[in-house]
Amino acid sequence: MSRKSTEQPPVPIELLSPARNIECGIAAIDHGADAVYIGASRFGARAAAGNSVDDIRRLCDYAHPFGVRVYATVNTILYDSEIPEAEALIWQLYEAEVDALIVQDMALLGMNLPPIALHASTQMDNRSPQKVAWLTSLGFRQVVVARELSLDDIRRIHLEVPSARIEAFVHGALCVSLSGRCYASQACFGRSANRGECAQFCRLPFSLVDADGNLLTHDRYPLSLRDMNRSRSLEEMMDAGVRSFKIEGRLKDVSYVKNVTAYYRQAIDRILERRTEYERSSFGQSTFTFTPDPQRSFSRGFTEYLLHGRTHDLASPLTPKSRGVRVGEVEQVHRDHLVVSAIMPLSNGDGLNFIDAEGRLQGFRVNRAQPLSEAQPTLFRLYPAQMPLLQRGTVLHRNYDQRWETLLSRPTAVRKISLSWLLEETPGGFRLTATLPGGRTFAGEFPCEHQPARTPQDESIRETLSRLGDTVYEATEVDVRFSQPWFVPRSLLAEWRRTLLASIQLAPQRNAESEIQTSESPGGDPEWAVNVSNRLARKFYEDHRLPVSETAFELADVPSARDDARVLMQCRYCLRYELGKCPREVKAKDNSRGRYYLVSQDGKRFLLEFNCKECMMLLRRA
Repeated sequence: MSRKSTEQPPVPIELLSPARNIECGIAAIDHGADAVYIGASRFGARAAAGNSVDDIRRLCDYAHPFGVRVYATVNTILYDSEIPEAEALIWQLYEAEVDALIVQDMALLGMNLPPIALHASTQMDNRSPQKVAWLTSLGFRQVVVARELSLDDIRRIHLEVPSARIEAFVHGALCVSLSGRCYASQACFGRSANRGECAQFCRLPFSLVDADGNLLTHDRYPLSLRDMNRSRSLEEMMDAGVRSFKIEGRLKDVSYVKNVTAYYRQAIDRILERRTEYERSSFGQSTFTFTPDPQRSFSRGFTEYLLHGRTHDLASPLTPKSRGVRVGEVEQVHRDHLVVSAIMPLSNGDGLNFIDAEGRLQGFRVNRAQPLSEAQPTLFRLYPAQMPLLQRGTVLHRNYDQRWETLLSRPTAVRKISLSWLLEETPGGFRLTATLPGGRTFAGEFPCEHQPARTPQDESIRETLSRLGDTVYEATEVDVRFSQPWFVPRSLLAEWRRTLLASIQLAPQRNAESEIQTSESPGGDPEWAVNVSNRLARKFYEDHRLPVSETAFELADVPSARDDARVLMQCRYCLRYELGKCPREVKAKDNSRGRYYLVSQDGKRFLLEFNCKECMMLLRRA
């Protein structure tokens, strides 16, 4: 057997970008996404990022010529009364040619669904090989694993369930609780995270006290995590089994989507150039008019978040807002302006911020920025819209860069698919063949009288066939193979070109029908049967011998005593560890007896408990 026949085909690698709306979706595609995920009008885990089916259909029309897939989020839990509407919406999304649904509620497996692929949302809390194997056996085509998993955890899933296609987050905001297991927003504000209405409880200020009432921190943000950035570990993640790299951000604006998508496109492409066992899962090359830089988009500071084990860079306790990049420090404070020693140029309209004497984040907008002099180009005179209270030596960060935002508000990328032409003579005319990435060919034979050319025609033919206008294609090669120079009228050649282009269909085949099996028992953890809010989900779990001991938190109109004792958050992030009192790390006695409390500004108390065996922090009402 030849070596070629024994080689495995390259593994497709997907860059998956968020789309708040169709504008963001198109920007993501132009800037190199292999797939985009977008919310429909209802039932998405970001209720504020809904879109009409017509807009999603338009996005699919734009995406599919590039081989880019569109995933619609239907990943909230459903009430019984919503099941007919959800089923109808899914059929509409299927007819709009959506490639897959990202889902949480097992009720969907009991619905009358079209043959559309299902992806298991991270809201399902997919942490173990057993859970991923079960979901894969049920027909889920892709599984979004929990953000908390380490490289070793992901590798173990891949080795034990090699048929599973693993999707993992690589960038964006982090939830402090396990996804799908956070009930704090519902308990405190009546807004369910599992229904797409999270009130961001974890971004609120709290005071931290120990069991004896000692105040450890006052009005900080102890549950507010930094944003994820795993761009340095993409190759390790590929080798561990990740096949889809997901950027968080369905509430982010178009400049964020452009910048972060382009940044990860370039990072992944550098790996694919060296590692030929991997390949892109879509077509076309993007060219950018800017240099991507994730530091210049919204972030709370970056962390790889447990990918290489537990570290001390997970949280951003001073502020839940974006600080941006350091730009300099204050040299002088005058009545109506500041003099700043800057490490980069400053502009009119910039948004700057600093930490005040009480440790709080403060900010101001720059009305006018002037270099002090040509002799001192790093000194700037800044005129704020309102003078802030700061002093000499205060460090300034920029979280709104006016020049950057202006740049990204313009067209910043073009994506084209390479195409090569071959023009040959036939007994009755000519054959024109287009070859596309992956070796796909499209040919047309056109009858035409052979007329000897009086002058060389090759250059004219190449010029005519290279005129692809505003299509997504770019002619990178034109090969003319004639036995002798023939004359082909430009008008005819242009007509053949248009005819062949019209016949090229680059849209990928629809995913095969998911093989849903509802009779097998996974032999798994009853904890999988959570967030059950409707009869179809209950029946599904019972059919799989996973008894539902507790219905969805959202079904309780009035919190009961049992609800008061319920765990509101389960977190791999640990405040005890952050305080340097983890019993696994230090031998010093913890005088708090392992019990801490968070106290909100309105006086509500929450108990923190620590399950050291599973390395988990739990939050309950106190």
